Amino acid sequence: MTSLKTTKVSRKKPITKEGPTLESNNEDSLTHIAVAAYYKSETRGYEPGHELQDWLEAEAEFISK
Repeated sequence: MTSLKTTKVSRKKPITKEGPTLESNNEDSLTHIAVAAYYKSETRGYEPGHELQDWLEAEAEFISK
């Protein structure tokens, strides 16, 4: 009788660029984006209806750093 041996292979994602990315999706990144979005809202006087725009702009700024 032949026994098959299995081997675990660890595969890491290739690093494509330096700097923070949302792929890491850690709590610090999300907190940074949330705070930046809050300040964007504050500068507009908390006018409703721009929450998504504020978040997406803050997210884009975070990624570009």
